[in-house]
Amino acid sequence: MEPTPSGTRPSDRPLVAVEGIAPSSRSSNASSTVDAGPAQGPGPTAWWRRAVVYQIYIRSFADADGDGIGDVEGIRGRLPYLRDLGVDAIWITPWYRSPMVDGGYDVADHEDIDPLFGTLADADALLADAHALGIRVLLDLVPNHTSAAHPWFRAALAGNPGSAERSRYVFRDGTGPGGDVPPNGWPSIFGGPAWTRVTEPDGTPGQWYLHTFDPQQPDLDWETPAVLDAFAAIIRHWFDRGVDGFRVDVASGMFKDYRLADVPPAPAPGSIRYIAADHPLMDQPGLHPLYRAWRAIADTYEPPRVLLGEVHVSAPERLAAYVRGDELHGAFNFPFLRATWDVGRLRDVIDETLATHHAVGAAPSWVLNCHDETRTATRYGRPFTGIRDRLLDDGQSVDAALGLARARAGALLLLALPGAANVYQGEELGLPEVEDLPVGALRDPVWERSGRTIRGRDGCRVPLPWTDGAPPCGFGPGDGQPWLPQPAGWGARSVEAQARDPFSTLTLYRHALAIRRRHPGLGGTAFAWLPSPDGVLHFERDGGFRCVVNVSGEPFALPHRSSLLVRSDAPAAPGDLLPPGAAAWYLP
Repeated sequence: MEPTPSGTRPSDRPLVAVEGIAPSSRSSNASSTVDAGPAQGPGPTAWWRRAVVYQIYIRSFADADGDGIGDVEGIRGRLPYLRDLGVDAIWITPWYRSPMVDGGYDVADHEDIDPLFGTLADADALLADAHALGIRVLLDLVPNHTSAAHPWFRAALAGNPGSAERSRYVFRDGTGPGGDVPPNGWPSIFGGPAWTRVTEPDGTPGQWYLHTFDPQQPDLDWETPAVLDAFAAIIRHWFDRGVDGFRVDVASGMFKDYRLADVPPAPAPGSIRYIAADHPLMDQPGLHPLYRAWRAIADTYEPPRVLLGEVHVSAPERLAAYVRGDELHGAFNFPFLRATWDVGRLRDVIDETLATHHAVGAAPSWVLNCHDETRTATRYGRPFTGIRDRLLDDGQSVDAALGLARARAGALLLLALPGAANVYQGEELGLPEVEDLPVGALRDPVWERSGRTIRGRDGCRVPLPWTDGAPPCGFGPGDGQPWLPQPAGWGARSVEAQARDPFSTLTLYRHALAIRRRHPGLGGTAFAWLPSPDGVLHFERDGGFRCVVNVSGEPFALPHRSSLLVRSDAPAAPGDLLPPGAAAWYLP
């Protein structure tokens, strides 16, 4: 069953009642107006241009069978919650067969469901139920690497250097006496070297294979036709089952430049929002013909399927190159996520994104958080600039109240910008990073690969609290504890607790998403900065819709006699003053 058209599901009662939300005349400010791309067409092919996509980290969303690990049936049972939240689509992290070294991103069979999560029949039922509720379903495609347990890699280890089996992966001879030194000095993103030496079938030390991440995740060689053909078949397999699209993992990293021996230094924290230029493991020319081929496959389906990319590149123009009309439909805007709570940085990212996407006719895809990043409420509550590693002890304090206030304001900014928006599970609850997980509970391979100095990403993956009370807080049936421990007091942040609070972060998200769905100004592409004091982001969309975000340290006076739609501070400050770290939507 195909999704119902947007705008047909019931909306939530607004926090601030507003009469007459129909379009009003735009105030004249044409000189500062930026068209963010072609207007959305009427058919189903354009839904992704302004969709709200909700990311589900499957292990931590909802557990139906009581084993402490989220599963397909858990997602299926919570679909009404997602419908009522007001999202257009869900993106589910890998549910494929896997040894689970890296939470399922080490795939052993791309066309089957891991028994830990369910069955193909469960997946089919989820697709049917989601579509009946008007929710599209995107899966995670993991093309950069496989699991070391994949039949292909086992065959490669059993084969000889130069064999067809080894050609599917990046095997190279070592350097130095006896080939004892890795082919070059590339580091793994998870820590340590990116090369591991194998023992040949005859028992002698042999070649080295590349793994951008963990040694249990060998990189595929995308210059090998067999790899291209196999993934084209994988894509068709899931599209044929009714999947609406893919989020492509490591979308800027499959091809490599094997001429370069060194990786350039990473940009200084807080100064550059992109990876270093000329990175040999990222953003290589061969990616663009690949995405044109995949887009051609997606366009053969009715309705056409969608491809969204995890793209890390050196400049905004290079990001936009991935979303040209015949390549990916969207690419997650990580510079927006990594911008510190600073008006200049936020405005620069917004301007760069709108300008470069407009130049190629693409819609931006904004994101504040995902399963790899520190939770927004914690990130915004730190007195530092830039993204930092999750060190075991970095001495950084967190102002929890300040961080949550800014995260709520950031949500209104995210949802007011032209284009698509992506919401990571638990952001609608204002969940913080859990930074005091017992070291014995840590599962992220980064923990071991860093010599147990970096905690890794487990702190943003703690299972969701659904009900008030003690853990497991409704995550699964009974009292069985989830795969990562929930902290004390997690139930007070639960869906149940926040649903009855008119000022909660969940209520804020529900209300904002309902306005986004029905206000015509948020369906278009026009965008104009409005005059504002230093430290304030103030802009207008079509239909007179306006958003103001107070990034400064001083209160901002909202325009007199404006019609307030929603504001992030709760309870709201008296009068028309918007306090620091707050945002509001209004009509003039």
